[in-house]
Amino acid sequence: MAKKGVLLLNMGGPDSIDAVKPFLFNLFNDPYIANFGILQKPLSWFITTLRSEKVKQAYRLIGGKSPLKEITLQQAHELEKKLGRDYKVKVGMNYWHPFIEKSLKEFEDEGIKYIIAVSLYPQYCHATTASAIEKFKRFAKGRFDYKIISSWYENPLYIEAWIENIKETINKYGNAFILFSAHGIPVSLYKKGDPYISETEGTVRLIIRKMHLTEWKLCYQSRTGPVKWVEPSTEETIKEIAKQGVKKAFIIPISFVSDHIETLYEIDIVYTEMAKKLGLELIRVPSLNTKPKFIEALKSLVIS
Repeated sequence: MAKKGVLLLNMGGPDSIDAVKPFLFNLFNDPYIANFGILQKPLSWFITTLRSEKVKQAYRLIGGKSPLKEITLQQAHELEKKLGRDYKVKVGMNYWHPFIEKSLKEFEDEGIKYIIAVSLYPQYCHATTASAIEKFKRFAKGRFDYKIISSWYENPLYIEAWIENIKETINKYGNAFILFSAHGIPVSLYKKGDPYISETEGTVRLIIRKMHLTEWKLCYQSRTGPVKWVEPSTEETIKEIAKQGVKKAFIIPISFVSDHIETLYEIDIVYTEMAKKLGLELIRVPSLNTKPKFIEALKSLVIS
């Protein structure tokens, strides 16, 4: 029987300091991320030039690169072992290596005709999910038969994986206030009907119901640019709970399935130091990464 291909779709990240600038250009040159019309390339290059040194410094503080490539490749390896010999699993990144088009070429060279593309963004967002899926379709059309899994924020094993990590953190550090921190989106995108916020709230709702949590908040991080973003922000929420007298909080990067700059720099360094100055101990619940329960969740998506 012919093997089926599985392609894990993700954003990608710079694999060296020298890769930061071209990675940022690829990101901002995507009209799904920032639509500048006829000025797309010059404005993307301008923003990249403006921001690259600051971003390079952040990457230097977490080891000089993003770990996202290695983590996602390991997720693919573990998933392939779980699925068995009838499947071949690869990684396709949107903005840096290994690119979607390269992995599809490898599938083609290996004689694989059918692909299941799995977005590694659990909650669907036009700016990220749709961009990766449209690129996949563009390169896959006419070459493969395929199925796309674009949203799985309610997947039971995904929810269980987060609950396991939260319980392990509680067992290690005792009880604490719970902060769910998701990547933010511009208010304009939300008002256009993007489902990301409602799906993120759906994920959180399932966790708090199963764990019977009473002291928790959902907030949004990673704001960039002058536009208005959804609220409350993670920064303001940290300040708010510290002002209310909370001394210890667990922060859960609920919309991320792998460690990268938003967890290792933004949460572990920026937010943790800010909280410390406010008298608040901020402890991050580990990302899912290659957690066995999470790999089982990915398997369930592919099999179903």
